[in-house]
Amino acid sequence: MSDPADVFDMVGLTEYEATALEQLLSLGRTTAPNLAEASSIPKARVYGVLESLSDRGFIKVIPGRPKEYQPKSPSEILDRAVKNRRQSYESFAADIDSYRDAFLAEYEPRFERASEDISPTAELFHVVDVGEPSERETRRLYNDAEETLRVITNSFAYLDSVERALAEALDRGVEVGVLFLHPDELPAEKAAVQADIVDRLQTEYPTIDLRFSTERLPWRGTLVDPSMDYDTGEAILLVEEPDVPNHMRQAAITDNGSFVAGMQRYFDLIWEYESVEQSN
Repeated sequence: MSDPADVFDMVGLTEYEATALEQLLSLGRTTAPNLAEASSIPKARVYGVLESLSDRGFIKVIPGRPKEYQPKSPSEILDRAVKNRRQSYESFAADIDSYRDAFLAEYEPRFERASEDISPTAELFHVVDVGEPSERETRRLYNDAEETLRVITNSFAYLDSVERALAEALDRGVEVGVLFLHPDELPAEKAAVQADIVDRLQTEYPTIDLRFSTERLPWRGTLVDPSMDYDTGEAILLVEEPDVPNHMRQAAITDNGSFVAGMQRYFDLIWEYESVEQSN
């Protein structure tokens, strides 16, 4: 926070309330007319402003003729603001709970009827645009990985956008394997990009296992933490469509354990039988 006065807005004070409280912290104990004159708050409004600040527990009202108003200490104001918010939340939660049974009885049947037509395919995947949305989801998968992370890629040209998440996964002890398409299957410019990426990975992240598929790859993507019990794992994949520009393509995301396990089996088969350790 750059300006301490931002707290007045954070606790939900109006402009007049914030002005009044800030002036009181400078003036100390004073009357409403004095505060109105010092702060330029209209006299017709100042009493309502002070009453609101008192109700929130930010100031004290000292009876007398005339009444006087004294601010609480800054630390008390902050503590009371937190207490007010907590009480507000608890009241809100209680209100929600009072409606829970009736709300569920009314809307659960509607939701279930509306969900009957959702196809298994729609539940299996959701899609995002290729580019920043797909790279953001890829970083999320890297961050979620606990044990294994597998990448299938042509040249890993998007390394810069995921490198931090990759390094953090390695630091957590995640086992990482990258399956590249063999450079003989790539155009010369993409093969050059791949060569630079491979050199970076071997130099900066030597624990990453690298292999190169000798056959063309039908899809690219990332899968993390699959289980042969079919109960865990997430993946993002992009089907090869050479004639479709990247900005018009979409990537599919799934957390279906069976599907991710199938992707892992495909990865393992290519890794074992249709790939080599070095690209040259």
